[in-house]
Amino acid sequence: MHKAVQHPAAPGRIYMQHHGGVYRSDDGGGLWRNIGKGLPSDFGFALTVDPHDGDTAYVLPLESDGFRCTPEGKLRVYRTTNGGKSWKALAKGLPQQNALETVLRDAMDSDTCDPAGVYFGTKSGKLYGSRDRGDSWRELLSGLPPICCVKAAVVPGGGKVKAKPAARGKRR
Repeated sequence: MHKAVQHPAAPGRIYMQHHGGVYRSDDGGGLWRNIGKGLPSDFGFALTVDPHDGDTAYVLPLESDGFRCTPEGKLRVYRTTNGGKSWKALAKGLPQQNALETVLRDAMDSDTCDPAGVYFGTKSGKLYGSRDRGDSWRELLSGLPPICCVKAAVVPGGGKVKAKPAARGKRR
């Protein structure tokens, strides 16, 4: 298993990604359904859920075990809003040429704001974020060492982001 994420509001709902695909369980891991159809690859490590919606999950596929980079050199996060019945590529603001990136198993997370923010870091040291459930992205930092872990947190009374005022929910 590469990554498993239990939904915070629905403890029986678990999403999992491993060498054999992307799966969902609705009974705490007793029965698993393959939900990888519609993804360019069902191999990868990064996986997170929307904390407000048990049917919404995010994956960042990699080409294969032998080529652990984003398919077609395009950096895309895939979102399902129906429990894995279908997937939508989310690429607005992400590089779509020569983006041979790797995102490791603990390098993707979501925050608890509404709408949820989604964040991921790459092995090449870039940190990306979305404040709108993945509809649009921006590079937050670059030039970092390989990013192995990303954890999102909402800081109470978090103030303002230097570039512009913080969105509701006070993201930092």
